[in-house]
Amino acid sequence: MIGDVVGEPGLKIIEKELPGIIKDNNVDFTVVNGENSADGFGMSEESLKRIMAGGADVVTSGNHVWEKRPFWQILETNDVILRPANYPVGTPGRGWLCLEKNNIAWIVINLQGRELMTAIDCPFSVFDKIVKSLSNSASKYHSLFDHDMNSILSNVYPVIIVDFHAESSREKEALGHYINGRAALMAGTHTHVQTADEQILSKGTVYISDLGMTGISDSVIGMDAKICLERTRKQVLYRMEPATQSQDGSENKTSVQGIIAEIDIETGKGISVRRL
Repeated sequence: MIGDVVGEPGLKIIEKELPGIIKDNNVDFTVVNGENSADGFGMSEESLKRIMAGGADVVTSGNHVWEKRPFWQILETNDVILRPANYPVGTPGRGWLCLEKNNIAWIVINLQGRELMTAIDCPFSVFDKIVKSLSNSASKYHSLFDHDMNSILSNVYPVIIVDFHAESSREKEALGHYINGRAALMAGTHTHVQTADEQILSKGTVYISDLGMTGISDSVIGMDAKICLERTRKQVLYRMEPATQSQDGSENKTSVQGIIAEIDIETGKGISVRRL
């Protein structure tokens, strides 16, 4: 899983580095959060295509996915982009899907936190509803395929991956423990600061509080440091822009941040996890 892609620098390094990361580590399935890929706020059809071309199987998002109004139509028509599932019924797009790849059913669920963010539906109860719907009826899968989902499920073991887009580390840890043993992996996104708490929880769920961000590391969460300094110091809401160079004017220092997790498909439990 790859942390929030920020602007053009993030897109360029995804295009440059992600294919090699996938190949060198024999990665079977890749999830990338792309909610800040279009000029630092929101997404565009072009930024989605570039992330997918880099090797992503599914692209997740968060609260900034609504920044570019034309992208709302893409949320409705493109089967590989997710918005948080706990937005109200009728919100454009989908919050989870199932994709069959390498004879494995990969279920990706996108959720958004409520602490220090807009209070939408409860991510805990929405997770429960999705898992219940999966167990009750295979026909309720948001499949990317036209053939019968029941025939897929009879031959593969489902692996559930959760992107929890949230501000609060406390809320992220709480959800991690809540879904422990019911999901193969839960990774936090949104803060753009990679945490050092990657682990396998007691019942086998791979966990990290935040994947970090993909973009210029010599910045403020991927944004131009000078603008962020003025914004914070003066308390004036200057529009933030993605960083384009290091603060000293030297060559860009860009990085891809995230995790590589190994999952036992026989049990749906984590075996190992390491940070990128």
